[in-house]
Amino acid sequence: MPVFETTVKEIGKEAELFKEEKIVILFGEDAPESLADYCYNIEIETAKAAIQPGMSLSFDKENYSITAVGRVVRKNLDELGHITIKFDGSPTAELPGTLYVEAKKMPTIAVGTRVKIQ
Repeated sequence: MPVFETTVKEIGKEAELFKEEKIVILFGEDAPESLADYCYNIEIETAKAAIQPGMSLSFDKENYSITAVGRVVRKNLDELGHITIKFDGSPTAELPGTLYVEAKKMPTIAVGTRVKIQ
C-alpha cells in the first residue's frame, strides 16, 4: 500500500529544463506564479506515514529507490504538494525539502502520470 500517491495535473512549460540537472520539481495547485512554469503540478494528497530511505518512488511503472529524505519533505508534500526530487543517489539529504533517489535514467512524466511512494 502506498505511503503517498498523487497524479500529475499539469506540466509547466519550463519543467523539462531541470532534467539536465537531474531534478524534478513537484508543486500542488497553488504554486506561486514565479515557480509554476518550472513545476509538475500535482494534486495535493497527505502522506499516510513517514517517508524513509529504502522506500520506492515511482512515476507510473518507472521505479526509483529513495536514498535520502530531507527533514521537511513530508510536511511540504502534505501542505503544499511541493518537493524537489534529485536523481543523484545521494545518501545524505543536503536540502530539507528534497527527496533523493537513485541515479538512473530520468522518468517520463506526462499529464496523468501517477506518482507513488511505497
